[in-house]
Amino acid sequence: MTAPFNIVVLAAGRGTRMVSDLPKVLHPLAGKSLLAHVLDSARQLDPLQICVVYGYGGDAVPNAIADTTIAWALQAEQLGTGHALMQALPHLADSGVTLILYGDVPLTQLETLRELSALAAQDSLALLTIELADPTGYGRIVRDTHGAVSSIVEHKDADAGLREIREINTGLMALPTHLLAGWLNRLSNDNAQREYYLTDIIGMAVADGVPVRTCSPRHEWEILGVNSKLQLAELERRYQLNTAQHLLVQGVTLYDPARIDVRGSLTCGREVVIDVNCVFEGSVVLADGVQIGANCVLRDVRVGAGTQIAAFSHIVEAELGADNHIGPFARIRPGSVLAAQVHVGNFVEVKNSQVDVGSKINHLSYVGDSTVGKRVNVGAGTITCNYDGANKHRTVIEDDVFIGSDTQLVAPVTVGKGATIGAGSTITKDAPAGELTLSRSKQLTINGWQRPVKKPKV
Repeated sequence: MTAPFNIVVLAAGRGTRMVSDLPKVLHPLAGKSLLAHVLDSARQLDPLQICVVYGYGGDAVPNAIADTTIAWALQAEQLGTGHALMQALPHLADSGVTLILYGDVPLTQLETLRELSALAAQDSLALLTIELADPTGYGRIVRDTHGAVSSIVEHKDADAGLREIREINTGLMALPTHLLAGWLNRLSNDNAQREYYLTDIIGMAVADGVPVRTCSPRHEWEILGVNSKLQLAELERRYQLNTAQHLLVQGVTLYDPARIDVRGSLTCGREVVIDVNCVFEGSVVLADGVQIGANCVLRDVRVGAGTQIAAFSHIVEAELGADNHIGPFARIRPGSVLAAQVHVGNFVEVKNSQVDVGSKINHLSYVGDSTVGKRVNVGAGTITCNYDGANKHRTVIEDDVFIGSDTQLVAPVTVGKGATIGAGSTITKDAPAGELTLSRSKQLTINGWQRPVKKPKV
């Protein structure tokens, strides 16, 4: 199929039923706006020009997308879909095909759009239609006795007989661009809504002898739009279920396909297992054999082969090597790089740190702005004191160090290779390699000391 010369995305509506000041097309679905989903599909069709017609919210819509390759056309007054397309007309090449999409219809598949565009490429007007069990609210496809499309009648303008028709107009269409200006100039707003309907072009095409062809999507959810928070939530679940089904086909084990949220891209190797209620944001890559426990959140993370992430762990902008054991209740923050066979246990936080092969930070510890060598053991309750109130400083822990529990390492400080830090120490100076370093007050017992007691109430 030859790509359409133009794609116009109609995205000017407010969406009053959303009960929000945010323009409807900017509401998020799976981590990005409805309009961003539509534009992603549009770009994959490789058009010469994409024009977005915007209105409500003013520059909020183009500012949110921030794509200089897009032509933006302002519809200052929302006077219908035909009026919206009029605003785009100056930005369109006058030959080839123009494909009409909607900024609040995010799930239409590429195969469907390609088929629709191919029909119009045959110098005809092409409509995407579908039969619905309940067509209420949609424009009806009216066909003549030979089965050819003769017109589209909006629901509010349809009589009882026309409302029995189950084939509806989805709004998506493709048409010869060189005929578009003439048809738009003939539009009238003589209807119940006092708007310029793009659908009136169908009757004009029939009168002009231009063939009107139709095709249908493979799935009903491809044509569903968003007019309320309820519909947005329903499309979110449909998107996530589609994603889950794709992962299952790839061989990923999902303990419950209805309880996974992918808000970006998730790439999985072989034998990956994902428990329930996990959220994947941004770009996440899971290598072979990775296991993700329940209720984990991963954003912009790469996870090496064989790594196990236990329940309730939160990992953001980090890289985990092979055969790590993370969590439960671990937090790995941005800038952290963990080598192979690293253990980060329950209630441990690692931030902007590099942890080398075989090191263990298993319990109730904070390691921030640090370089941790190989085979280091960090005892429970250890923290690196990296912030002095104005600046952050780095802690260096060399290979084979053993740090006792409840230790504070006050940066900048270096613990030499093979050193041991006694439990309960506060280390403010470099600890030499191979030696025991500790700082403790002398233990005292006060003979005869009495614990205070409460005074009796009067």
